[in-house]
Amino acid sequence: MNSETLRILDSIARDRNIDRDLLITDLEQAMVSAARKHFNSLDAEEFGCEMDRFTGEITIWRNTEDGGREIIPLERLGRIPAQTAKQVMIQKFREDERNSVFDEYSKLQGQIITGTAHRYEGPQLIVQLDRVEGFMPRSEQLPGEVFHPGDRVRCLLCDVRNTGSQVKIVLSRCQADFIQRLFEAEVPEVAERVIEIKALAREPGFRTKVAVSSIDSKVDAVGACVGVRGSRIRNIVDELGGEKIDIVRWNESSQILIANALKPAEVEDVSLCFELGRATIIVRDDQLSLAIGRRGQNVRLAARLTGWDIDILTPAEFARGLETLEETVKAVEGVTGEQLDRMVALGMISVFDIEEVGTEVLQEELEMSPETAAVVVEVCADKAKIVAEQQAKEKEESDRRRAEEEAAASAVLGSMGGAGSSTVVVDADAESAAAAILGDGPANDADGEASA
Repeated sequence: MNSETLRILDSIARDRNIDRDLLITDLEQAMVSAARKHFNSLDAEEFGCEMDRFTGEITIWRNTEDGGREIIPLERLGRIPAQTAKQVMIQKFREDERNSVFDEYSKLQGQIITGTAHRYEGPQLIVQLDRVEGFMPRSEQLPGEVFHPGDRVRCLLCDVRNTGSQVKIVLSRCQADFIQRLFEAEVPEVAERVIEIKALAREPGFRTKVAVSSIDSKVDAVGACVGVRGSRIRNIVDELGGEKIDIVRWNESSQILIANALKPAEVEDVSLCFELGRATIIVRDDQLSLAIGRRGQNVRLAARLTGWDIDILTPAEFARGLETLEETVKAVEGVTGEQLDRMVALGMISVFDIEEVGTEVLQEELEMSPETAAVVVEVCADKAKIVAEQQAKEKEESDRRRAEEEAAASAVLGSMGGAGSSTVVVDADAESAAAAILGDGPANDADGEASA
């Protein structure tokens, strides 16, 4: 029986990854609890137990007043104390297993693990891992992605929580770290730190921008991440269900980095205002929609990737803002042409910028007197209100014209369809081409940046 007990403990320790000595200690404590139950003792030090690690023999004793030990035969304890020992053992074994699971998966936090889709409990997905179940909240699942029972699930272990009764393992496919770990798995240079991921911006399920640089001049960071004929980046895109990945070449110059981040749009010029943390980008009219992207996605991700607020203007809009600023500021007595040039060089290119930076910047950077700076800010604020009203009217007028044009086009198409004289067919290839022109399709630019 004693050897059989050891075999059972060895099996539990092996299957549940629990230290064997810890199980034996729990068994000894359970036998002490049984002895106290049998003798109705409240003294935690009155009884002791020891199990031989080699033979499995269990010895229970009672400490006497003279310092000796009274050996208690196991059969003397009876059925009820045995049930007490059993309950204590089960409880302690479960605690040991929870602690073992918590320790094991805590070491894997932030790493990619692979499990099997088990079931959905409401909106959250339950994933079967090696020893336990993990759950993926709806907020950590990719939009529109559905798993069926038995499907392989590759995800990021983002949190391990010990709730007392169980260990909860939180999984994610939406966090930015998931993208970084995928690059480390697919691109050996990233795992070996030859290529470094400098920044990453993501809208899960739609698009991700990754800025990379190489510490070895012989290794092309963008080319290595894309792979031969796009093989490496294609594996990542397939894992993400078609999410677009833009590989951006990192540069310490914010102007160059912002221009790279907005690709595939071609940037004419970049003006930085460090006081406001804002970058003003000038692009041609035919590049404007490409730079902004669908629903502003391209410029939004570029702003998050670079850490700059980004405004995109056409050359005409840029020139009009500068002209308004020049006319407004030149009217103030005491402002020189040199100060106006320095103002533009610092990225203050509109009356709105002057209103935001305030008088202190004008005094420190342009060496204006406090009185002159106050007047400049005041006149620019007044002019900004007028410009804002004009822009609002122009937008309202533009929206009205667009609505009229759409209504007229719908009426024409309706009459054509009603007369039966013509049938309008929207070709799928033409629709894809239009999407590509608007910046929604993959592109490779001349500077080596890549989009998958």
